[in-house]
Amino acid sequence: MNEAFRQFGMPAPGGIVLVADHASNHVPDDIDLRIRGRLLGVHIAVDIGTAEIAEILARDHAIPAHIAAVSRLVCDFNREETAPGLVPDISDGHPIPGNVGADREGRLGRFHRPYHDALAEWLAAAEPALILSLHSFTARLATSDAARPWQVGVLYNQDDRAARIAIPMLEAEGLNVGDNLPYSGRDLNYTMNRHAEACGRPYFGIEIRQDLAQTPEDHTHWAALLADIAQRVASALA
Repeated sequence: MNEAFRQFGMPAPGGIVLVADHASNHVPDDIDLRIRGRLLGVHIAVDIGTAEIAEILARDHAIPAHIAAVSRLVCDFNREETAPGLVPDISDGHPIPGNVGADREGRLGRFHRPYHDALAEWLAAAEPALILSLHSFTARLATSDAARPWQVGVLYNQDDRAARIAIPMLEAEGLNVGDNLPYSGRDLNYTMNRHAEACGRPYFGIEIRQDLAQTPEDHTHWAALLADIAQRVASALA
């Protein structure tokens, strides 16, 4: 283990694995973001519900997980090393003054590279049949009045093999499903671009609306649903 990531379960060759880039709101003691504590509990700091769902998937559904152990405000693992938002000085209109002038190379070496190096080794050892990338999204941004009515989104870039199968399965569950919404995987997909698309590994990204991922009952529900969908997608791809 490393301060940048946690892993639950051992991936099996040809199985299904989960990756959650924004599953923690932890800020190390030696980093002062200089923000109000309440902001660490909202979407700018963490993808609410993803850590809990990941743990249940690993424990109860045999889907091992590699997840972030620090907040995206410390280092955003789903950004290229050169991306301005990797160490954000503003997020959804909220200034992050402690990141202004931060040691970017230090954050890369301490968090970003260990996270991705470990993920690369983890995936290479198993060569999974399917990667599930788990995120969650806020129902409304502070910087936009646009409605975000989707209950769940499926994200992908160029490789849409798994996404095209997963979308109608989720719709059949009665869900309002965003196809590359609330944002497009063609614009923001670094982790899956690097570890899935570049290696020819099938994957799809899941975005759960955060008001639907608040309680233990929510977490159990989503874990069971995603495990079922992922197994069916993997079988269809075989």
